Amino acid sequence: MPEGCEGRLQTVETGDSTPAGKPKRRKSRRRLKEGRRSEISAATRIEILKSASTAFRKLGYHGATVEQIATALEMNKGNLYYYFKSKEEILFACHEYSHDRLQELLDETCRGTSPPEAKLRRLIHAAVHVILDELHGTALLVDLEALTPAHRRAVIHRRDKFDRGMRLIIEEGMATGVFKHSDPKLLGFAMLGAINWIARWFNPNGPSTSDEVATRFADYLLAGLRSL
Repeated sequence: MPEGCEGRLQTVETGDSTPAGKPKRRKSRRRLKEGRRSEISAATRIEILKSASTAFRKLGYHGATVEQIATALEMNKGNLYYYFKSKEEILFACHEYSHDRLQELLDETCRGTSPPEAKLRRLIHAAVHVILDELHGTALLVDLEALTPAHRRAVIHRRDKFDRGMRLIIEEGMATGVFKHSDPKLLGFAMLGAINWIARWFNPNGPSTSDEVATRFADYLLAGLRSL
């Protein structure tokens, strides 16, 4: 059969006037559109989480309503329920988003070859920025009892995993003589407690930026760990 005839024969037999190869291009366009829709959907979910976090910070979880979260986004409640089934699901997604970011930062830090003090400083900086600049920290502070038992267990597991990672860096510093010997578990609790509480008092319109707060907290917290 001469070159190119197979494509023409297929067209005649199927009655399809579309030249060979067209379906692939249509599939490519469809995948591209689906990818764009997925990106838009992911971006919309994050905007919902930010709006919810702001409402939770101002009004508390029980005081904030789904209507208020949707209104801040100029979205009706029905559209919001397309992304999340309930307010509790939004709260859990806030926790998950925050812990995803923190775990990602922890993994990047632990893979590095920097000394323990530099690792811990980087992690403190990163944690402060997640708390103040991404979801305003509310997801890490809002009462866990508002979550379902399954969601609560998942959040506590993620929190403990991050705590253990930070503790390993502290222990590394103690083993190398950079940090004085003490109880690494209590030190980790103290550091995370101080960092998490920043969201309670930080004012984005105040005199200090989130970067300045991160630097000062890193200075204060690391000074207490160094060997004399």
